[in-house]
Amino acid sequence: MSVERVEEAAGVAGTAAATAGLTYYSIAPGVRLNVRSGPGTGYTVVRVLAEGAKVPIFCQTPGSTVAGPYGTSNIWDNVDDGEYVSDSYVHTGSDGYIRPRCS
Repeated sequence: MSVERVEEAAGVAGTAAATAGLTYYSIAPGVRLNVRSGPGTGYTVVRVLAEGAKVPIFCQTPGSTVAGPYGTSNIWDNVDDGEYVSDSYVHTGSDGYIRPRCS
């Protein structure tokens, strides 16, 4: 096997291992949640999560303050590359940060 193929296989295995350890969090029941391009209500809606959706949280960052089913918070959860949801709509079991701050 060539060096390139070994590196490629290692990268795929590393990605699979990283995704296998992710925790998914439920969004509030009965809510279709806007996913935005940045941590705030002034950012563009890039998609809408269906009722009953669960999301991974890769990192968290402060942004616009939002009142939701799980309180009022300025914490925004990064759920995909360049995609954020207000933490006040995600059941994390905490009012504070549960993941590292986004850089």
